[in-house]
Amino acid sequence: MKFSDLWYWEGTIDRGPYALVGLIGFAIKHNLDRIVATAVFRRRWSLFNYWIPLGRAVRVTSLSSSDRVFLCWMLVLSLPFIWVGVVLTLRRLRAIGAPLWLVALFFAPYLNLLFFLILCVYPGQRAEGLREPPHERKNRTLDRIIPESTLGSAIMALLITSLLGLGAVLLSVKTVLSVYGFGLFVALPFCLGLFSVLLHGYHEPRTLASCLTVAVLSIGLLALLLLALAIEGLICLLMAAPLALGLGLLGGLAGYWIQRRRWSRLETQATFGAMLLFVPLLMGAEGLKPQEPPLLRVSTQIEINARPETVWRFLASFPTLPPPTEWPFRMGIAYPLQSTLHGSGLGARRECQFSSGQFVEPIRVWEENRRLVFTISGAPPVMEEMSPYGHIRTRHIDGQYFQAQDAEFVLTPSANGHTLLTGTSRYRNRMWPVAYWRLWSDAIVHQIHLRVFRHIKQLSEASQLQAPNRSPTGSQGSGWQVPK
Repeated sequence: MKFSDLWYWEGTIDRGPYALVGLIGFAIKHNLDRIVATAVFRRRWSLFNYWIPLGRAVRVTSLSSSDRVFLCWMLVLSLPFIWVGVVLTLRRLRAIGAPLWLVALFFAPYLNLLFFLILCVYPGQRAEGLREPPHERKNRTLDRIIPESTLGSAIMALLITSLLGLGAVLLSVKTVLSVYGFGLFVALPFCLGLFSVLLHGYHEPRTLASCLTVAVLSIGLLALLLLALAIEGLICLLMAAPLALGLGLLGGLAGYWIQRRRWSRLETQATFGAMLLFVPLLMGAEGLKPQEPPLLRVSTQIEINARPETVWRFLASFPTLPPPTEWPFRMGIAYPLQSTLHGSGLGARRECQFSSGQFVEPIRVWEENRRLVFTISGAPPVMEEMSPYGHIRTRHIDGQYFQAQDAEFVLTPSANGHTLLTGTSRYRNRMWPVAYWRLWSDAIVHQIHLRVFRHIKQLSEASQLQAPNRSPTGSQGSGWQVPK
């Protein structure tokens, strides 16, 4: 293999040179990154740092200037290695007769490790004649377990993968690991789809429709098992469904192209072994070195037809809200009921009663009629799970995984006598990938803001209409008056 072959994607490459170049290239890149990070930027660098920035840099605008400079340098150093990796992966895919679009897995966090292992194991099309004939495989364990019929192989594939998936979930969430990370939400559904299709097509190639059906059913059957065994509730399963089904289909597509040709003994043992070990090893690695989740922000604004003095009366302390009509709260997400203020000014304490418990919120900034900032302590459950067994407790709904940090209310007067109320909440969510789960958590926090803000708007505007010329005073204890 010539050095110039590393830069051009035409042609093919065998699994041996591909694995060798990949391992040497990664070793060079890791040591180069480590030297630059420690010697130039005075930062610690380890193997896990290749995925930590993905979670932290959810929004580049939220990073500090030093973090931006550091990540830009890391990106510049990575460009030649990315090019070589993509080029060799394209050539490797062409060598095994797989679709070139699978190169997208090169950029998938954690899945790219499994993808690399499979490309290192699976032989090229030239090795087709070296494979053992089907009649010489009858003494294998899988030949005795998996039926040759389409329906029988599908049922057995679903049974095996659902049990393996259940074991992986228990390992991740019910043991000392307690990790809701990439291994659980990314690697597991992809591997379930891939593994179920490879088992389904073990004896002979199956159709694309059959493979994708098996891949989707493997995800659905595992979800039913988790629900039936009270390991998870319906709400969280529905939240995880788009991500899991998408990755399961992607794994099913990859499995479809792999199973189109017969397997040799080495391919079967190596590929199945890599998949069986990959998910628990990844979960274990995440458990040994948990990533620090980024601090996320959600801001909501509403215009109120009242002066800031009137709005301020109901900002820190408001009466009981009406029953919720929003669908997240009706399904079990915790929602605010009322707020009570103890004391006044800096050092006062706000208590916000939610449907699941109480948040204690010490006042950190008190700028009357203008700005209110408070920290959040206490960790009531973030939701009530829907389950056939009624009330169940899962680890991810307690305060260890969703951690509210603080909140800020800002009142901005406008020329027409109205007030713009801006609320910002900051929180951490220890469920990965952050970019996916924040879609749900941001939407829920935004709905909580709107529920409270609409109530404050109604109270403030009613109070303003009753006493348009009266200038209200700031809140003292729980001394607001409900408009009649």
